[in-house]
Amino acid sequence: MMQSGDQNKRQPEETGLERYMVRDPERFALNLARAIEEAGRAAAAWSRPREQGERRDTMTEPLADMVKTFSRLTEYWVSDPARALEAQTRLFSGYMGIWANSIRRIRGEDSEDSAIKPEPGDRRFQDPDWAKNAFFDFLKQAYLVTARWAAELVENAEGLDDQSRQKARFYVQQVSEALAPTNFIMTNPELLRETFESDGENLVRGMRMLAEDIAAGKGELKLRQSDYTKFELGRNLAVTPGKVVARNDLVEIIQYMPATEKVLKRPLLIVPPWINKFYVLDLNPQRSFIRWAVEQGHTVFVISWVNPDARHGDKGWDEYFHEGIRFALDTIGKRTGEKQVNALGYCVGGTLLAAGLALMAQENDARIASATLLATQVDFTHAGDLKVFADREQVDALDRAMKEKGYLEGSHMATAFNMLRARDLIWPYVVNNYLRGRDPLPFDLLYWNADSTRMAAANHSYYLRNCYLENNLAEGRAKLCGRRLSLSDIKVPIYMLATIDDHIAPAKSVFLGAKLFGGPVEFVLAGSGHIAGVINPPSLGKYGHWTGGGARETLEEWIAAAKAADGSWWPHWHGWIEGLDPTRVPARKLDRRRKMLGDAPGSYVKVRA
Repeated sequence: MMQSGDQNKRQPEETGLERYMVRDPERFALNLARAIEEAGRAAAAWSRPREQGERRDTMTEPLADMVKTFSRLTEYWVSDPARALEAQTRLFSGYMGIWANSIRRIRGEDSEDSAIKPEPGDRRFQDPDWAKNAFFDFLKQAYLVTARWAAELVENAEGLDDQSRQKARFYVQQVSEALAPTNFIMTNPELLRETFESDGENLVRGMRMLAEDIAAGKGELKLRQSDYTKFELGRNLAVTPGKVVARNDLVEIIQYMPATEKVLKRPLLIVPPWINKFYVLDLNPQRSFIRWAVEQGHTVFVISWVNPDARHGDKGWDEYFHEGIRFALDTIGKRTGEKQVNALGYCVGGTLLAAGLALMAQENDARIASATLLATQVDFTHAGDLKVFADREQVDALDRAMKEKGYLEGSHMATAFNMLRARDLIWPYVVNNYLRGRDPLPFDLLYWNADSTRMAAANHSYYLRNCYLENNLAEGRAKLCGRRLSLSDIKVPIYMLATIDDHIAPAKSVFLGAKLFGGPVEFVLAGSGHIAGVINPPSLGKYGHWTGGGARETLEEWIAAAKAADGSWWPHWHGWIEGLDPTRVPARKLDRRRKMLGDAPGSYVKVRA
């Protein structure tokens, strides 16, 4: 068979309509048949686990919630004929504007200034034919007009409560991005050209990959975002030298080897989120926060959470604090002899750390001398789009589903996180993998993103109810180990980092939570989002950060008073730590006479969901 490269040589000069014509009808028909066959395998991979009772669909509740939310939105616009007519008129007017532009274009007039354009940063319509070809230009403008009109319906609907409006905004965005013409072969000029140029071979490859990814997800689509074969933990990811020095049923404690002759007297304990794996902080030597901290003279200990299964179903926040943070503190004390540490928590790891600090304050446990909270919410009043999935009905349904297995499947949270940035994390890969038939490029951060973890049922239920649903931690109603918690009891210095484009822990939410602590708080705002804004080594010189905004009522006022600085926040944080206690002692070597349980990154992190 002639390959696509041969075809490119055969017709190098094709332009215009010739690019949208079948080259070899017989070969094209054969490949369509092969693509249908591969699609059948994909359907079988999806249906087989359900027929055998191994997989049950869990989308019923979210879909029902979406329908209910859209019903509330529709009710507002159709309950008043004048409002309904107004909405229809706005949409019709937009379409008429597109039609008028098309007429001017046919006449040879310049219609560029009046054309509907994508928003800045929208990379979906970069192919030249989205502008040059009248048909695809019409599709693009019609889509943009409709999507913006739908978004305006949400914003202009009166009487919606904040939760319903947030849900409507989120669901409208999901539907709009799913229906973009860039996601379909016949409405995407680049896809259509590639399909004709390869005589449909891209579809054969794409359907084969689809079948493989559904099989890998055991009946659910495990979207391939990176070439996973190019990475291996301990070989080119999570390679900072260290040892597992303690282990229990819930965690491994890793101590990293020193890189300086002297180290800060206070060791550094890192509490990562259990929703993802800790090696986001140790992706590769160039972007590893852990390696950088070691090189600055910190004796770094990290908690590596187990990837839970049915055995861990009853472990809630009490156990995660006792067997996680408190076990780590005990381990550090035994190995270093130090009575105080600096602690750092990231995302939900920071939320648990804050709750633990409130408990330790009541117990007069002063082993944590300072706390750093990265992209951490303790007040969930203005929580991000994940709150869409955390109303009472959905949490109740999730509780019932988790009790059956004792845990929440890792794919559930992975899908939720991807949906927050569907335009970047879902649809480009659907198009690239299953329509273009191309393997994704190797990317360490997306390898980590796909390396999902399960959630222990009791732990996740506590988190959703006490934080997202009832905001008990902020309101002083949450309990840990039988004691009611008050964040105002925490008097140790706090370094609190928010990131300006965070959709998971919005900066406004983090800023509000910073007001709840009883001691000094150093609030810092970093550029970019939840991951890139945190994992931002100084060597990259990216994003920038803001400091010194002082005590302000709102985040906007704080930013107006803050000082902007270029590059990473890491050196500023290290200076803050040294300002608390600059004392240094001889580097703590890993004593080989004491029992080690393995090399970093340990065994728990390698368990796949």
